[in-house]
Amino acid sequence: MDMIEQIAAQLKELGITEGDTVLIHSSLKSLGEPVSPQQVIDALTRAVGEEGTVVFPALSYLHCNKNNPYFDYYNTPSNVGAIPEYFRTKVKGVIRSLCPTHSCCALGKHAEYVTSGHILDTTPCGANSPFARVKELGGKILFLGCGMRPNTSMHAVEELYEPDYLFGDTYKYQMKDREGNLFVHYCRAHNFAGVAQRYDRLEGLLEAGTELKTGYVLRAYCHLIDARAMWLKAGKKYAEDPHYFIDYIQKQ
Repeated sequence: MDMIEQIAAQLKELGITEGDTVLIHSSLKSLGEPVSPQQVIDALTRAVGEEGTVVFPALSYLHCNKNNPYFDYYNTPSNVGAIPEYFRTKVKGVIRSLCPTHSCCALGKHAEYVTSGHILDTTPCGANSPFARVKELGGKILFLGCGMRPNTSMHAVEELYEPDYLFGDTYKYQMKDREGNLFVHYCRAHNFAGVAQRYDRLEGLLEAGTELKTGYVLRAYCHLIDARAMWLKAGKKYAEDPHYFIDYIQKQ
């Protein structure tokens, strides 16, 4: 069994099936063996099959922000790791959503649907974002060796409840789409000043073995979440306690 087959088999054992739409947060180093981003991506596409869709965040808030309010579909890099940036720049057929700070890239059957509505939102993770559309498709969220804290989809749930720490100011961005068209887009920024995100607390809310599955891919300890279950249970918790998924950072 070669590396791609091995990873694909472990992904299937974890709970990914053919036809799935999967949003992946990842740590290449966590795999612990000489493996390339291309091999990981090939394994993911093999696991979901021709009817499936692979989605990676392409968040660019370190490069496109109030100090540099310009987003270029092709040239604005992502800042969330080696695998997503390789997926964005090197894999044929990948489509990127249009959002200055929280774009995603997708490949597969539902790639156009997952990415096409993002520009309709005036917040980073709104109702038309890839994060919401993965949920609408009954998709899954895979944390490949990175733990459950970097869960951008939780921002989409937060935007429904608007806890007091979430939003900052609205900024005007210059945008360039994949056809080279230039236009202006207004987007409200997330804030999170003085708080630490604790989305790992989802583990205590989701039903182990069905809504949340865990296991290893190579040496990476992974979590696989049912997106609809996450939205439902996280939403209930935000309604009860808007601060449940944060810790306040004490000033030194």
